[in-house]
Amino acid sequence: MPKLVVSPMAGVTDAPFRDIALSQGADYAISEMITSQTQLWNSAKTQQRLKNIDKQSNKIIQIAGASVDVIIEAVELCNTLNLDAIEINMGCPAKKVCNVLAGSALLKDPQLVKNILLAAVSHSKIPIYLKTRLGWNEEDKNILYIANMAQDVGVQSLAIHGRTREQMYNGLASYDLIKQVKQQLSIPVFANGDIDSPDKAFDVLDFTGADGLYVGRGALGRPWIFKQIKCKLNSKLVTEPDIYTKIQIITEHIKQIHEHYEDFMGVRIARKHMKWYLEKNPDLCVSAKETAAKFVQLETSDSQINFIGELLA
Repeated sequence: MPKLVVSPMAGVTDAPFRDIALSQGADYAISEMITSQTQLWNSAKTQQRLKNIDKQSNKIIQIAGASVDVIIEAVELCNTLNLDAIEINMGCPAKKVCNVLAGSALLKDPQLVKNILLAAVSHSKIPIYLKTRLGWNEEDKNILYIANMAQDVGVQSLAIHGRTREQMYNGLASYDLIKQVKQQLSIPVFANGDIDSPDKAFDVLDFTGADGLYVGRGALGRPWIFKQIKCKLNSKLVTEPDIYTKIQIITEHIKQIHEHYEDFMGVRIARKHMKWYLEKNPDLCVSAKETAAKFVQLETSDSQINFIGELLA
């Protein structure tokens, strides 16, 4: 059975989100991207991203860095954390990441990619994974070279987003090169990009032959998509959760956010997740925009939980 992975998304796939997704059928959930500059690991932001990682059934951290030295330092620190794997990010298209030549910017320098991956593999006590894109732009889609090189240096799993860095998240994801990579490699290959429904998941797996899928934006406001995809793959009837089940899942998610971040930050972080739930589930309310506007005004965890319960009224 193909594996379903919660695709790392900075500011989104925190511990509460990962826990909810795992409870809704995801097989693995990878941490938000963490800088390889270990001197920053004591910062409040990074500590929040590392919080509760040890409580997950599968403990995989994603790191990003622009040089061999910083990657080695980060990997050696990861060796002390009792993790199951480390994923190297070479796919993030964000300007602030690419401007320091990390993330997908590394695809412009294949030799540096090789050096970083080789260093990570040689210094790590656990498997090294890679997440990347098709290439920097339409004229330089070098994923076939990158993929084969990654396997050759010892990377044990590869996830490919079906866009170039230049595309960001615009246009449609393309899976042709992912299919070619899968045909050439023996390590697990995961397809990523625009997996937003059980039918799409089935079609992408059928076309690419991939070993699994990374699901990112498709799970926002709909973490039960993982269960639905598994139903589709097992030739079972795909059903939509009823409103009572949705409210139960949403309530648990928001409660976990409050607990993880505590009241002040938790209330604020809960707002964006509630906005996604309302936008993606028209059965919850008449107007997602108006309901979200009311939710944003709530200032306590109790008032947010009560508000969610009142959606059933």
